[in-house]
Amino acid sequence: MKACSFLPASTHIINELGLQNHLHGVTFECPSDKPKVVRSYLENTHHSSAEIDRIVSDYNREGKTLYYIDMDLLHAIAPDVIFTQHVCNVCQIGTAFVEKAIHALPKTPKLIPLVPRRLNDIFDNVLTIATELGQAEQGQHLLNQCQQRIDDIVDVLRKHRVPPRRVMLLEWLDPIYNCGHWIPDQIALAGGSDALSCPAGYSVPMDWEKICYYDPEIIVIAPCGFSIESASEEVDLLKAKPGWHDLQAVKNQQVYLADADLFTRPSTSVVDGIELLAALFHPQLFSIPATAHDKVQAIA
Repeated sequence: MKACSFLPASTHIINELGLQNHLHGVTFECPSDKPKVVRSYLENTHHSSAEIDRIVSDYNREGKTLYYIDMDLLHAIAPDVIFTQHVCNVCQIGTAFVEKAIHALPKTPKLIPLVPRRLNDIFDNVLTIATELGQAEQGQHLLNQCQQRIDDIVDVLRKHRVPPRRVMLLEWLDPIYNCGHWIPDQIALAGGSDALSCPAGYSVPMDWEKICYYDPEIIVIAPCGFSIESASEEVDLLKAKPGWHDLQAVKNQQVYLADADLFTRPSTSVVDGIELLAALFHPQLFSIPATAHDKVQAIA
C-alpha cells in the first residue's frame, strides 16, 4: 500500500503508528524525509501575521489556493491512497483541489478526507488511517495509550476537586483570533475553561474590549503555523493594547507562548498539548513534561 499524506497531522499519525514504510509522499511542512509533493507559494518566506492574514484574504477572495501539487512527482509515486484534510483550506491544501488534480493521473488513488472538528474526531482519524493501511489493531493500541494519559490527568483533577481556570488561547495575533475546533476540548480536559472559544467551529477575530472584559487568568499564545520564536516577535502587539497590563494573566505572570503544533495539528500530539496545558493551569498538581520544556515560554 503506497500512501501520500497531504497534511502534517496524518504524517505525524503514520509515524506514531510506525507505518512509515507505507508513506511515499508528503507536504513541505510534514515532519518527514519523504518526497515533498505539496508545496506552498509562501514556502521559505517570512511574513508577519498581519501580512499573512492579508495574503490569505486576497487568495480567498480570488478563489485561489496557497498550495500546489508537484504533479510529476505524484505521477511517479502513483499512490494507492492519499490522506487529505477537509477542515481549513488556509492551513493545508483542501480535498476539493486534490480531487481536481488527481484526474490527470493514469491511476486514480483513493482519497481519504480527514474531517476533525472535536477531539474524538482526531482519534477517529487515527483509526481511519491505521485501518486503511491494514493495521487497525495498531491504531487501537495507540489510542488506548492516548486515552490513558488523558484519564490520568482527569483523575488527578477530580481527586483534588480543582475548579477550572479562566483561560484564553489565541490562535492568531494580528488580528487576534480565539481558538476553535478541538482546542476547547483540550483546555477542558486540562482543567480550564475558555468562554471565548468556538468548540467544533472555526476560530474568529475577537474584539479587544471583549477580551478585557473576560479578563482571563491565563493566556496561551499559539499562532497557527508559527514557531515560538516567530510568535515572540509579535508579542509587543499585545503589550501595546490598552488595558493589557491590567489583565489578571499579565499581573500574575501567567502568559505563555506555546508550540502551536500541540494544539492546531489534529494528531496524537494534541495529548502532549493537554499535558502541557494541565501543567500551566495547575502547576501545583502537574509538571511540564520533559518533552515539552522547549515548547513553552513564559512572557514577562
